[in-house]
Amino acid sequence: MHQITLYTQPDCPPCEYSKLFLKEHGFDYEIKDIQRDSRAKKELIKKYQSFSTPTFVIDGNVIYGFDLEKLKLALNLSS
Repeated sequence: MHQITLYTQPDCPPCEYSKLFLKEHGFDYEIKDIQRDSRAKKELIKKYQSFSTPTFVIDGNVIYGFDLEKLKLALNLSS
């Protein structure tokens, strides 16, 4: 079981793709909306040096943006 956190915000099409991808593959994940949660935004910037969404943290590894190949690799999904 992977520990997945998805940093997202409203009106972000890649964020919506990210949620659909994770649901389609049956992964549970935590959503942190950086527009509604100022602590999540600070965490995203300070801890993960990211200024954009979606940003994934999968088992402690950060993936910036909806990068399908990196996601599949991090989640042990075959291509």
